[in-house]
Amino acid sequence: MTVSPSGRTAIVTGLGMHVEGIGNWIRRRAVKSRNFPAIVFRGRETTYGELAQRVDRLAAALAERGVAPGDRVAYLGGNHPSFIESLFATTLLGAIFVPLNTRLAPSELEYQLDDSGTSMLISTSALEATAAAAAAGRRIRRIVVADGDEPTPANPPFVEDFEAVIDSAPTEFEVDGHMQYPPRYVGIDREMITLSDPALIIYTSGTTGRPKGAVLTHGNLTWNTLATIVDYDVTSSSRWILISPLFHVASLGMGLLPTILKGATVLLQERFVAAEALRAIEELRATHISGVPTTYQMMMEDPAWETTDISSLQTMTCGGSPVPRRVIDAYAKRGLAFSGGYGMTEASPGVAMIPPWEADRKVGTSGVHMFFTQFRIRDTETGQIVGPGRHGEIEAMGPNIMPYYWNRPDATAEAFTDDGWFRTGDIGFTDEDGFVTIVDRAKDMIISGGENVYSAEVELAIQTIPGVTGVAVVGVPDDRWGEVPHAFVTLAPGHELDVETLIAHLEPKLARYKIPKTLDIVDELPRTASGKVQKHELRGKVAH
Repeated sequence: MTVSPSGRTAIVTGLGMHVEGIGNWIRRRAVKSRNFPAIVFRGRETTYGELAQRVDRLAAALAERGVAPGDRVAYLGGNHPSFIESLFATTLLGAIFVPLNTRLAPSELEYQLDDSGTSMLISTSALEATAAAAAAGRRIRRIVVADGDEPTPANPPFVEDFEAVIDSAPTEFEVDGHMQYPPRYVGIDREMITLSDPALIIYTSGTTGRPKGAVLTHGNLTWNTLATIVDYDVTSSSRWILISPLFHVASLGMGLLPTILKGATVLLQERFVAAEALRAIEELRATHISGVPTTYQMMMEDPAWETTDISSLQTMTCGGSPVPRRVIDAYAKRGLAFSGGYGMTEASPGVAMIPPWEADRKVGTSGVHMFFTQFRIRDTETGQIVGPGRHGEIEAMGPNIMPYYWNRPDATAEAFTDDGWFRTGDIGFTDEDGFVTIVDRAKDMIISGGENVYSAEVELAIQTIPGVTGVAVVGVPDDRWGEVPHAFVTLAPGHELDVETLIAHLEPKLARYKIPKTLDIVDELPRTASGKVQKHELRGKVAH
């Protein structure tokens, strides 16, 4: 049993046997699938055998440069094979991988580098200026991945080229001790990694205050991966197209890791562009895809939608927010159903999922518990655990739940109940079948005249208005009612919406106190990398 720096006890294997961490997965998979494609990127296939060789050599090179168990290695870049190689090389050494959001400003990256205590930063050349600015004045060694047509920067001291780093390592390794299969190598396998050891620090979206670093252990990631394989029917013949950024835990934990563990194929896309994604699905015969409602909506609105062959798709996962009815219907016409879900960084991220065959009957819900996870509802006023139909805060428990926040024992203590359940901060309720519906973030709930207004409920109603492509409802101060709802809406080209039309559409659907009486039409909604609307920014706009 391992005790974390926060004092919280980390999850133990409970298997009466030693199980190594995720870094060893590539070697183990190469034994079984050496000549099978692991990654397809820019038209090139990398087999599991090739990937294992590169991961081992990168791990040896990082160790030679001083990376030791427990050290933090950060990565700043878009979707690229070097992300995958760096992840597995770092965790193979027992070091901790820190994926950074490419959309952050240098000052925001500086905070995360400092907070995590990063000693090595790997970045793509496209983000060289940002990486250099964020690392300036810090004792951080840097490695730069020459990416496509981007010029390789002139390397100052402590900055090296990624491929040169790999090439500096041997191609063959001395076996460490007695023969094991797969073997352990001198210079790489310094000590056994357990499921209780930290593997990742992923910073939360930071919708309020400074982002917190969620520490995910090898066990957290392993159990979440197994649950994903079970619940989403991932097989060795699956071809999972990754269109969302890998630095986001959903793409990493619910897409990359399950695909790799099963020996399936990762169809890695550099970025999301609707037309490119549709073309890739058709040409690469993708079987699995994950995204947020906006990505699916953009694909169905693309001119190529009607003519693109997407018949290879078997599973479509979606998180971040409920899928609008019109999007569900558009894909249903193509014979496809969504498997929605609910999760968070701290849960690696899976908490709940909707089986595709329940997607239509349970539309609007976020599903039942993931295979190894539990959740319950606690009334926020009485503090009691409540049954179906009663609203309250969702609490989660399972081997995929993080043990602590990095350097934040105060936040860790606040995040867990006395009996060990994680407080999600989300308000929801379950039905008689155990399907949970998320009605709001606790902090986003609007209290108007003593009545609770759940913004997600209002947003779903507004989404049914023709031409609405996006919506966010926030509470604004009101002298009479304390707070009242205010709507921010994005529209499709050629559509208009005014307050009178909005109210007329909502009156048959919602109580009057829930209906926004004020409205802003905006070009786009501010979102985090995971697709969640940053409502604190919108509240600031209303306040000013």
